[in-house]
Amino acid sequence: MNTWDFQSIVVGNEVNLSAIATHFGINKKFKWGEPLVLSGSDLSGLLNNPENKHVYIYHYGSMVMINMAFNEIQDIAKYLKTIDKNLRIDNIQKFMDDYRLEISPEHEYSLGNEVMTASEFEDYYVEIIAMILAKSISLEKVEYETDKLLDKIEEVIGFLEQGKLNMSDKQLARTTAKVIRFKYNTISNLMLFEKPSKAWTNEGIERFFMEMMNLFDLEDRYSKITRKTEILRNITEVFGSMSHEKRATKLEVIVVVLILFEVILALIEFFSQIH
Repeated sequence: MNTWDFQSIVVGNEVNLSAIATHFGINKKFKWGEPLVLSGSDLSGLLNNPENKHVYIYHYGSMVMINMAFNEIQDIAKYLKTIDKNLRIDNIQKFMDDYRLEISPEHEYSLGNEVMTASEFEDYYVEIIAMILAKSISLEKVEYETDKLLDKIEEVIGFLEQGKLNMSDKQLARTTAKVIRFKYNTISNLMLFEKPSKAWTNEGIERFFMEMMNLFDLEDRYSKITRKTEILRNITEVFGSMSHEKRATKLEVIVVVLILFEVILALIEFFSQIH
């Protein structure tokens, strides 16, 4: 029986694939969504035994390691950070998922939540499993950050119920930027529903891609994030309107105070001239 053990991690919002590829002597212009694959001689200086081990690196901040121990994953992540300083590897276990592919003549074709089995190996199995795992783990990070922001917004709503708005313009701008970032990460950057180029001409690849998409509930999870970000956008718009009204009210008060001050000065000058 042949096995492939996949482990996906998140190392940031974006990876500089060109810089890493150049470092490894790979001269290639990457298409949007196409991973950088390191294996064999690429890993010989990083791993004691690089045989049958692979690294798939995606521009949207995910990496998928194949047939590696956790310490090997850490070593590779640390080394790649020396090339791309923007990588975040302090806590790579925070967002991590694994999957296994088992090939044996005795196996029937089956897709499970943790293991896929098949009697024969197809070249596209590894590529598509890595792609789906990378998208799924990045989506998990977005889900976590969206829920975290919703919790923070809920605290602000609690203050509003007490008649207080404790969110400054700077905080409001940051919150709005995060909402936009979530939309960018899920819609533009992840390209969740973008099929592999080979799937357009091969029904088997397309079918397997869709099966993996359904297995990891990517469409349903995407819909939930879309609804949450829409809620966040609507709330931040309300906060923005309230903040503008609050600022306008302050300006009106300042204008009234200035007018009163001018009136008082005029009265003082008038009475001083009489005396």
